[in-house]
Amino acid sequence: MSNILVTRAGGVATIALNRPERHNAFDDVLIADLTGAFAGVGEDPEVRAVVLESAGPSFSAGADLGWMKRMAGYSHEENLRDAMALAALMQTIDRCPKPTLAVVQGAAYGGGVGLIAACDIAVASDAAVFSLSEVKLGLIPAVISPYVIAAMGERACRRYFLTAERFTAAEAHRLGLVHEIVAADGLAGARDRILKRLFECGPAAQAAAKDLIAAVARRPTDEAVMADTARRIAAVRASDEGREGVGAFLEKRDPKWRS
Repeated sequence: MSNILVTRAGGVATIALNRPERHNAFDDVLIADLTGAFAGVGEDPEVRAVVLESAGPSFSAGADLGWMKRMAGYSHEENLRDAMALAALMQTIDRCPKPTLAVVQGAAYGGGVGLIAACDIAVASDAAVFSLSEVKLGLIPAVISPYVIAAMGERACRRYFLTAERFTAAEAHRLGLVHEIVAADGLAGARDRILKRLFECGPAAQAAAKDLIAAVARRPTDEAVMADTARRIAAVRASDEGREGVGAFLEKRDPKWRS
């Protein structure tokens, strides 16, 4: 089964995470597939807008357990290459020249929150829940941080990066991570309504407007920022605390600092 499904219809490219049995958690293969898909639709002149959605009850659980287990044995250099691949995915979504819309039907944890934050617009079911859960594993939400901080603000991130608390769709809306919340059976209608509005606007102007926002509102996530955040997560993954946190999670026990 393919990790992602890409369909095109009526000027809309829909990219669907397709690992419902793994709660759409991502590994190195899914990251590569998703990066390629966004790059491809971004270059397609027939595409006016891009929808990111997921199969199954969860939007994305973040990192896949098998991938995390492999990462625990990676060298610093391997961790750095791995982290840069995720950084490249986030940048590819963020810099996609077409309007991007995340449709969030369920739980989004860790990197799943990063995917939402990297999109231009997000609509969520009122049943969706969110968490920046990395510190529970002794890790940090490093490469997704430029996008999540831009979406939620520094003050909110000071709480949710540090506590790893779950928060509701209503809180995600209040913080600005999602623009709209609807009942689960209203997601398709909300998606179509937003797409209709996007199609009323000039595509070249939309691309220019996205570039304007990046230039004016914040420093673009350039190679230096990507390298810095990748170095940070590579160092933390290889640290004693990082190895202990991931090991405890995989072994279904409390990490040492919790006891």
